[in-house]
Amino acid sequence: MANTKMTKQSLMMRLEALERLNQHLIDEKNKETSLQFGWSGNLGHWYWDIPTNTVTFNPLKVEAIGYTMDEIEQPVTYQFFTSKLHPDDYDRVMNNMLNHLKGITHVYEVEYRILAKNGVYRWYYDRGSIVKRDEQGKPLFLSGIVFDISEKKQAEERLNEENEILYQKSITDELTDILNRRGILDYLKRELSTHQDQPLLLSVLLLDIDWFKNINDIYGHLIGDQILKEFSTLLKSHLRDTDVIGRYGGEEFLIVFPDTSSDEAHVIAERLREIVSTHLFTEGIHLTFSGGIYHLQGASLYDLINQADINLYEAKRQGKNRIL
Repeated sequence: MANTKMTKQSLMMRLEALERLNQHLIDEKNKETSLQFGWSGNLGHWYWDIPTNTVTFNPLKVEAIGYTMDEIEQPVTYQFFTSKLHPDDYDRVMNNMLNHLKGITHVYEVEYRILAKNGVYRWYYDRGSIVKRDEQGKPLFLSGIVFDISEKKQAEERLNEENEILYQKSITDELTDILNRRGILDYLKRELSTHQDQPLLLSVLLLDIDWFKNINDIYGHLIGDQILKEFSTLLKSHLRDTDVIGRYGGEEFLIVFPDTSSDEAHVIAERLREIVSTHLFTEGIHLTFSGGIYHLQGASLYDLINQADINLYEAKRQGKNRIL
């Protein structure tokens, strides 16, 4: 805006803002606190004059998101940047700044995403503080420094993805491609931990394939492995979306039924038992399994599994091919 079009009041406010900016730059120079960091991604200083809502900054800040200074309406306001914040970051950034303006925090420090001109979000790390207040203590002027941390965030995301892949491999049974013992127990631990302060409706079925050793002895371990894969696939295909199955060890499997009473779990388990007993597996083999069900009643993880195991043992003792 040309000075000839400004009112006397707005011109005075603009001059006062420039005076605050100039004084701060002089103070920085005198104190040798220009913050010329050599860190990667350094985009330089920014200064926000609150009474005039004017932001002064190194052009690198806008060039990083694809703009030139000629494209930006002058003077640049605080909202030029906040309007481009990622929706998931907006409240956090604004609350962070508000807390600093209120004196709740000593500095304004936050990471956020800004929408670039090409439609891609870039990550910034921003840090600043109030350097001038009026006689009543209200903030007048903020000074800060900003860094483009997009590459750092991308590296973190790749690392997180790689770690997630490694974790998934560590909790997946290589043979059956369902959760392994660690995986199913980790799931149960999370469920118990998440609901430790509130009642949790949950039942488990610990099952064991009957006479499985005979299959290995007669047909060999390769056929035995194929049977285990078919068995786990068959069970999984007939479970509800909310149910979770894992290979507990050998020919033992553990199924978790969330939001399921003991009676409901027995109905599901009996249906699975009938499906398995009528299914024709590799080499024309017929299978049955025995299972023990236990419903969570304020028990620990150990008690939950142990009681299901006791019921499984009793089902085996009573003649197999049954659920207790």
